[in-house]
Formats: sequence, structure tokens, C-alpha cells
Amino acid sequence: MEKFGEIVANVNGVVNDFVWGLPMLVLLVGTGILMTLLTKVFQVSHFGHWMKETIGGIFTNRHITAHTGKEDKSISQFQSLCTALAATIGTGNIAGVATAIISGGPGAIFWMWIVAIFGMMTNFSENVLGIFYRRKNEKGEWQGGAMYYLRDGLGSYKGCKQIGKVLAVLFSCFCVLASFGIGNMSQINSIAVNMNASFSIPPLATGIVLMLLAALVIVGGLKRIASVTEKLVPFMAIAYVIGAVVIVVMNAGMILPAFASIFKGAFGLKAVGGGIVGSGVKLAITWGMKRGVFSNEAGLGSSVMVHSSSNVKEPVKQGMWGIFEVFMDTIVVCTLTALTMLTSGLVDLNTGDMISKSEGTALAAEVFGLHFGTLGTAFIAIAILLFAFSTVLGWSHYGSTAFTYLFGTKAVIGYKVVFVLFILVGATMNLGLAWDLSDTFNGLMAIPNLIGVLSLSGVVMKITKNYVDRKFRKLDVVPMYSAFADVQAQQLQNTED
Repeated sequence: MEKFGEIVANVNGVVNDFVWGLPMLVLLVGTGILMTLLTKVFQVSHFGHWMKETIGGIFTNRHITAHTGKEDKSISQFQSLCTALAATIGTGNIAGVATAIISGGPGAIFWMWIVAIFGMMTNFSENVLGIFYRRKNEKGEWQGGAMYYLRDGLGSYKGCKQIGKVLAVLFSCFCVLASFGIGNMSQINSIAVNMNASFSIPPLATGIVLMLLAALVIVGGLKRIASVTEKLVPFMAIAYVIGAVVIVVMNAGMILPAFASIFKGAFGLKAVGGGIVGSGVKLAITWGMKRGVFSNEAGLGSSVMVHSSSNVKEPVKQGMWGIFEVFMDTIVVCTLTALTMLTSGLVDLNTGDMISKSEGTALAAEVFGLHFGTLGTAFIAIAILLFAFSTVLGWSHYGSTAFTYLFGTKAVIGYKVVFVLFILVGATMNLGLAWDLSDTFNGLMAIPNLIGVLSLSGVVMKITKNYVDRKFRKLDVVPMYSAFADVQAQQLQNTED
């Protein structure tokens, strides 16, 4: 068994290096840059508007938070955001940031920001396409995601029908595999390690309890998942942000040096980890981008699967929730995590060397422990539990959606059972292998999705222009709500704008 594990790790290492090579990073960031240009820097030029329509709308627009009826299979905009954030705000925001700093130096944080800024428009585009090309299945549930805009969007182009279908199947297969990596094993493993370190709870015991809890929620379907995450996500995000802000304020004198270290490390103005400048910059870029994608998932085509189940019919409105999702995840939460670590004296800000010997979530636990004692260490363990478990719930829906596309709605119960059982595997497996598998599946999943976004970039541009013309220029133009407006007019009639 040990030999088999070594073989898997070696093969995965080769695939991981190939998937996350320079071409992949160029494709990932390049897509975000292109969509930013085509939408005329929407995330910046309309910053006030999308903030008002998303986080601001929660307090002023009842349609955003209003629950749908029992007979309605869609979920509210707020529930879709919470479910998506549940899948994105996870160990990537704590362990992922720590790994980026340890492996790529403080400069890696700058490249996480770059990925996020352009990733906002990649996520925006995915959500726009998800709403535009979504369909209802035989149960009356909205089904949307990269597989649908690959098949029905890219596939509608002359000579691309088969290419669209093949890429849709590949994306779905990679998504199912990724759900066991990024969405299950790596998350559960982080919980088990922290529960053992903080409370001496055996990993197996943690795995059994989480498996039972997950089964109660996951088998109940999207409505139950959304109901749990809309309560869990705001609570855990606010609690963690408050704790991080307190630490940063306590170390206020180190804030400017921390930011200086980030910028210097990003552009090789100093040696990182004692290595040569070029090597340091490469490590900063690579690890910043990898951990950035792991954290906010922009470009993977994952969160669009739950955003497509929203009761909204305006593609751009759901697209703006995608922008806010990346903003909250990386610009806010990841930055605060990085500042707690860089201002706490555990990193040499002059060289980028780690002073602490802790890794992953243990580094965050050490930071909080330094400032709040054993209570701080326990807080991180509980935060990891809530963050990671909510991620498992969100990703179970992504995997279910992809599995449904491949095998139909009747077969999805089999996927859910296997997904829940794999929680035990994640609790007892090697942490390094769990993270490596997650990186590999992330990259494989992103490739067909980004091909879809790039090929349909013109559609996103037209839909965005249509929205801007109606909302800002007050032009009398026909709204672009769905690619299947004639077929689904009756279905769309009951959704909330």
C-alpha cells in the first residue's frame, strides 16, 4: 500500500508540473485580462454598482434574500452566494495562504491579488454564461455550468458541435474527480489534523462524525445545502475576519513593512529564501497563482454550477455576485490572513525566510496562539472545521451537478454515497498528497472551462453591453436573459429579477 502511494505521488507530481506550467498560468490570467478588456474593466469602472447590487442589496432588496417556495427548485441569490462562498472560503484562505508564503515568499501574496483582480471577470463571465445557457431538468431544477455552455454555446458554432460535447464531458469528469480532491479529501484532512493537534481527537473519529453530519445535509440536495450554508458562511466569515483584524491592529507598526515585503518579493527586489532573484520571482508567481486559484476558484468553472440555480434571470446580476465572491475570498479574507502572519514576527520581512517551523494551518494556529493563547489555537481549529466542512458541502453540489450531466438524475445518489464515504479517506490520508491531487484536478478542470469562456467571450461582451445600455444609458433594447428564451419563457416567468 505504501509503495502504491509513492507511485501515485510520483505520477501526480509529473502531471501537476505539466498542468501548472507557464502555459496554464498564462491561459488562466490571460482569460481574466481579456474579459476585463472586453467588458471595459467592469470590476473597476462599475465598482460602486456591483457593490450596491450585491452586498448592499442584501439590506435593501428583499428579492436577494427571499427564500423560494417549497415547490420551486431554485434558490435565492443570497443562498447561491453563500453556497459558492462555502466552497471557496475554506482551507485555501488559511492553509493555502500559509503554503504560498512558505513556498513562494511574501511576494506570492501580490500574485494572489493579481489572479483575483482579473479572476473577478473570469468568474463574472462564467456566471453570465451559466445563467444564459442554463436549462431545467426533468425535476424542474436549474442545471447550469461549463458543461452546458461548452455543449450549447461553443457547440453551436459551425463545425464545433462535437468539440463542444467532448469538452463538456471532459469538464464533467474532471469536476467529479476534483470534488474528491479540492472539495473533500484536502478539506477533511485539514480538519482532522487540526482536531488532533488542538484537542487530541483521533483522525478516524473526526472522519466518522463528519461523514455522518455530511450525509444528513448532502443527501437532502441543494435546498438543504443552501439552507445550512446561508447560516454558516456569514457567521464563520465575520468571526474569522474580526479575529484577523484584531491581530493586525495589535501589530499595526508592522503593517507597512509587511506590504513592503510583499511588493519587494513579488518583483525580485530581494532574494527569497536565500535563493537567486529569478528563482524567487518564479516561486512567488507560481505559488501565488496556484494558491490564489485554489482559494477563489476563478477559472475552474465550479461556483457557476450553484450560481446557475439562483432565482435571478438577469445574467449580469449573477455575474456581479461572482465578482463579489472573488473580492471577498481573496482581496479581503486571504489578505487579512497574510497580514496576520507577516506582522506577527514569524517571517523575516527582509529576506522572506520563515522563522517559524510550522506549516499550513499550523502556522495560522501559531499566529492566533501568540496573540490569544490557547483560546486562539482552539479558535483556528474550529474555524478550519467550519470553513472546510462548508467547502465539502458546496463541492458536493458541484460534483453532483457534473455527475448528473454524465449519468442522469437517477444515478446521482450513488455519487453522493461515495462522496460521503471518501470523507473517511480524507481524514486519514497524507496531507501533502491531498494538496497535490487538488492542484492537479484544479488544473485539469480549468482547461476546458477556460476554452469555453474564451470561445464565448463575444457573447459575454454582448450581454454585458446590453445590461449597461439598459441600466446606465437608459436605451430601449431587448434584454438578453437566456439563449433558450423561446423554449423556456414560461419557466423564466416565475423567477425573480
